[in-house]
Amino acid sequence: MSTMPTYQISCEVLPLYLPEQSDPDSKVFTFSYTVTITNTGDIAAQLIARHWFISDANGHNEEVKGLGVVGHQPLLKPGESFQYTSGSRLRTATGTMHGSYFCVAEDATRFEAQIPMFVLEATSGAAARVLH
Repeated sequence: MSTMPTYQISCEVLPLYLPEQSDPDSKVFTFSYTVTITNTGDIAAQLIARHWFISDANGHNEEVKGLGVVGHQPLLKPGESFQYTSGSRLRTATGTMHGSYFCVAEDATRFEAQIPMFVLEATSGAAARVLH
């Protein structure tokens, strides 16, 4: 008797503030984020679409949906990873992002892979001010 396959994609995100592409005086804060997507299940699966929720410190929310990631719809065998870097702009120095990837396994099962919430924070070493 065979067991049901495990459908699981895990996501790790490393956000980075880009001061050289930002203009705080004009309320433009630019961030990059590098996502590593790993198939931690036991069946090959393809990432079909992304769905992001982006929020800034003023409560402005943006929803971004689209096919694939950076022009790719990677097919990941169990244990394989795909890494990409993308970017986001906020009107405030801090914000959050989270979302999900819509995936289809090679047996045609559809499932969502959650992207855990992460913080975008415009700090650059010595320039970071402590508010008293």
